[in-house]
Amino acid sequence: MARALAWLEKNGTEKVRGGMARYGIPAVRAFGVSVGALKAYARELGKSQPLALGLWSSGWYEARLLAAFVAEPASLGVRDMNAWASDFDSWAVCDTVCFHAFDRSPLAWGRIAPWARARAEFHKRAAFALLWGLTVHDKQAPDARFLECLPLIEAASSDERDYVKKGVDMALRALGKRNARLRAAALELATRLAEAGEGPAAWVGRSTLRELGKARSKARAGKPGRR
Repeated sequence: MARALAWLEKNGTEKVRGGMARYGIPAVRAFGVSVGALKAYARELGKSQPLALGLWSSGWYEARLLAAFVAEPASLGVRDMNAWASDFDSWAVCDTVCFHAFDRSPLAWGRIAPWARARAEFHKRAAFALLWGLTVHDKQAPDARFLECLPLIEAASSDERDYVKKGVDMALRALGKRNARLRAAALELATRLAEAGEGPAAWVGRSTLRELGKARSKARAGKPGRR
């Protein structure tokens, strides 16, 4: 781990570090290493769960992103996943870990419901970032698993915190893009949310309707017309 931290320190730049604030990422514990460079270095290091755990415990921003890239999802226990989720302090760490490690874990589905009830903003966002990732990476999951998450989405849609609201929105849109059956279910929920007025739930509903409406239009445009 010491070698990896030394690499991060050596390859960090003030330019990258200084630009983090524009994206809402805290730079207090950051070296300033780009995500592209981290991914390349992760390929060089290879998968290692002990390394991932050590990097995470360091508390450095890039070390935690690197931990997501070198983690062995099958080796992540519930305690590890809960501990990491409770440490999330930005959307960037939350989403990177959920998209590159947690959503490949056999324990992933069991984390969505409890995290959706979490109080901390990024811990709660993790539930929906994880669901979003599963819509892409869990090719074998039946529709029923995603449909069971719609009440969680509906309940969390009223959360006014920006990063929770956007996480819920992204999860609902991604769920609706998986197939026609899930699109219909997502559109039904989005329509109900959009009619809620002017709060965060209505915002989520309108956003999803716009996105899935575009996707449906593109699908229709791609079909050959009748002659």
